Amino acid sequence: MAKRVLTVDDSASFRAMVSLTLRRAGYEVVEAEDGVEGLERATEQHIDLVVTDQNMPRMDGLTLIKSLRQMATYRKAPILVLTSEPGDDLKTRGRKAGATGWMVKPCDPQRLLKLVKQAIG
Repeated sequence: MAKRVLTVDDSASFRAMVSLTLRRAGYEVVEAEDGVEGLERATEQHIDLVVTDQNMPRMDGLTLIKSLRQMATYRKAPILVLTSEPGDDLKTRGRKAGATGWMVKPCDPQRLLKLVKQAIG
């Protein structure tokens, strides 16, 4: 059975690129356009890996990560953050929130796949 990845990003074009990359590699992809929708998707079905943007309306990526980490199902699940903010401060806050990986946008699809494979196979 294919591993299921949740992609959370308010940019429809970026979300589509990430989803297409993951689908071509054999992953099942669930999409959400912000943290609120991402949290809903994660509670509706089992997700093996979350790939989230940081800056989104309604709920940002760090808040989503903190919310997921409070749920038993996602306490140890891998969560990757893709963001246009390269600063160390955000990376530090991301790690404290529970992020397991980090990539700066625009991201190379092959590097993204490598991170995903390391996280969930």
